[in-house]
Amino acid sequence: MAGRDSSLRVSPVWLVLFGILSVQFGAAVAKTLFDEVTPTTIVWLRLVTSAVVLLAIARPAMRGRTRGDWLVVVAFGLVLGLMNWSIYQSFARIPIGLAVTLEFVGPLTLAVLGSHRLRDLVWVGLAGLGVVLLGVQPGDLTWAGVFFALLAGACWAAYILLSARTGRRWQGVDGLAVASVVATLLLTPLAMGRYADQLADGRILLIGALVGLLSSVIPYTCELIALRTLEPAVFSILMSLEPAAAALAGLVVLGERLGLVQLLAMACVVVASVGATRAGSTFTEPAPD
Repeated sequence: MAGRDSSLRVSPVWLVLFGILSVQFGAAVAKTLFDEVTPTTIVWLRLVTSAVVLLAIARPAMRGRTRGDWLVVVAFGLVLGLMNWSIYQSFARIPIGLAVTLEFVGPLTLAVLGSHRLRDLVWVGLAGLGVVLLGVQPGDLTWAGVFFALLAGACWAAYILLSARTGRRWQGVDGLAVASVVATLLLTPLAMGRYADQLADGRILLIGALVGLLSSVIPYTCELIALRTLEPAVFSILMSLEPAAAALAGLVVLGERLGLVQLLAMACVVVASVGATRAGSTFTEPAPD
């Protein structure tokens, strides 16, 4: 029976890759609404969707939790909310590809610090080259857009570490469900206060729910499960596909065409991701705290 269960288990690498595509296409869909509503409204809607769906699925047990359990999941939720809010603020000011490229500074730094093998550093270097090349594309940068992207990158690095800890302390997606509630509460004063009138449009609510499924429920669930068997450094290298996925989503959803430099950048990060996948197959699930 144990052998049958293991044979049906989805590779954590494939879970991460699927989550990458989902979150970037969700971001592209969200950006189509920025002429009508603020990024804060869209982020709040995606977080509400995530919280409602995950709570319905997980029905997390709240009793018997230690102080450490609550500290980890609350920190995870705060980072989750700030990361989503800041990257959408960046999307509103600079192109998605540039924003994701700058955001990648956070997890790439984490990968470099967490690497213990020369081979891993080679993949990080190749991914970094791809990020640099992808950043050389048309589009104006603003100081605010750069700041919010870098802030999102710092939160992304913290998210990687806290997601792994949350997954070990909370069963299934219980921790993610609770963290989504915390993230939602963090932005509720803005969404229900200054921007409350934007929530009166049913079409916006439906599209916001779709963005929530694509950008929150699917990717965060995939990543939380994957991080139980992938070390944070390997996960960070896989995230090198984010800029390329953002460029692809921009092409399909927003009509943004890719230039030669962008294609070369995508080739770099794809090769780096393949290398990380080969390295990641040797890792085993860490012992619970």
